[in-house]
Amino acid sequence: MTSTLDSRRTASPTAIVLTMASTVFLLAMAQTLPVPALPQIGLQLGVSATTVGWVTTATMLAASALTPLLGRLGDVYGHKPVILATLVVTLAGSLLAASAHSIDLLIAGRALQGASFGLFPLAISVLRHELPAERLTGALAVTASTLGVGSGVALVATGLLTQGGADYRRIFWLCVVLTVVVLALAFFTLPRRAGQGGRVDYIGAAVLGLGLVCLLLPISQGHEWGWGSAKVIGLFIASAVVLAGFLVLQSKLRSPLVATSLLAHRPVAVTNMASFCVGFAMFSVFLGATYFVATPSALAGFGFDASVLRTSVAFMLPGAVASVLMGPIAGRLVGRIGARYVLLLASAIGLCALVSLALLHSSTVEVIVALVVANAAIAIAYAAMPALLVANVAPHETGIANSINSIMRTVGGAIGSALVVTILTSDTLDHKLRNGAVIALPAEGAYQIAFLTGAAFFAVAALLALFGLRHTGRRLTQHEVEEDIALASAGEFATVSTSL
Repeated sequence: MTSTLDSRRTASPTAIVLTMASTVFLLAMAQTLPVPALPQIGLQLGVSATTVGWVTTATMLAASALTPLLGRLGDVYGHKPVILATLVVTLAGSLLAASAHSIDLLIAGRALQGASFGLFPLAISVLRHELPAERLTGALAVTASTLGVGSGVALVATGLLTQGGADYRRIFWLCVVLTVVVLALAFFTLPRRAGQGGRVDYIGAAVLGLGLVCLLLPISQGHEWGWGSAKVIGLFIASAVVLAGFLVLQSKLRSPLVATSLLAHRPVAVTNMASFCVGFAMFSVFLGATYFVATPSALAGFGFDASVLRTSVAFMLPGAVASVLMGPIAGRLVGRIGARYVLLLASAIGLCALVSLALLHSSTVEVIVALVVANAAIAIAYAAMPALLVANVAPHETGIANSINSIMRTVGGAIGSALVVTILTSDTLDHKLRNGAVIALPAEGAYQIAFLTGAAFFAVAALLALFGLRHTGRRLTQHEVEEDIALASAGEFATVSTSL
């Protein structure tokens, strides 16, 4: 027993945490970097807003299809080779996007970058298997909070790299550099451990991926296609049928991709719903605030006429800094008061921040303070979720459990983005420019509704933490961690009883 533990701890825990946090930072950067530059990409490539929207849609669809499969592959074959392979695919996508001079190649590169989303569940699995129990809670919190950090830094980086109409490809070259650095860290830092063995349900992964694509595609394109169009309604129906078929298929398999009992386990299900809510709220903050501060105040009577650079540096950077600071603090809070209460606290703080943003937004200070508080709340909430899952699933289920949680966050963000855009475009006012042209800008009330909708989802997350997680798992003792490691080494896994 002791020798097994010692062999598993040959790598420095600090180095492992740094490497896993870097992989999560990379995926957040890859996800967010192109978002503020989409109009500039469309202008430089000469394509419509509808077409350029596929730059983000392709990534999201690829991520939804690949994330569960990558999590399972890591559990079966070992985490290091799967992480390295995922980073190589991400690097190929970044290189293709950075060198592309057509929208088709750019979209293809972004689809390859979608593989990076699988790095989050893989990172959580590595931390659980490699770190001693006394360091696990803090490491999970720091790693998960870098999701918010990476997104905030990406907004700032895009503003700096594309100011003055600069070539949008700069942001993808930044992805190339970051991916090379993270790939080197993972190669030299992560120990090579044998996986648990077993089979991979490729058919189940394909069915789940198809169902998620059918769900996310109409969500992302519904505003352009029309929410009542046959295409949108047909894809939603297809999604329901395929995902229901996936659950039936999994219930009949001896070695399913994801056990239906895991999805039905109350703490896991509630954590997934909370992840959906926080994902929705996060995008309502980022997207709504980005449009709001860029609104020309001389025309609309509100907003700050902020450029992309000013939006990034003045309004978004303070929130990114707050997210960096919140990771370690959230880890300590999870260790002291439990992940359930940390999620409750974060959701309550986020609720207050978005209500404040909806009601108090006449000055730069009011908006920046609200965004800082909202970013801190998002970082704290994401820090709590892996701890909730780790406390309530067996070691061999860590990867797939966090994969499903990541998908719920992606679905929440996609629905949040779509709903915010729909709200903003449904209530507009025409404004006449000096040259006689007329432009339509969202009304102030539309922004208030968008922010209050995000606040409502934070409120739901708070209620889930308060009433849905009453019987959450406890932290594993050192003895239980040693037992888990011994079982993993032998290729035998037992269900860990974690209810109070």
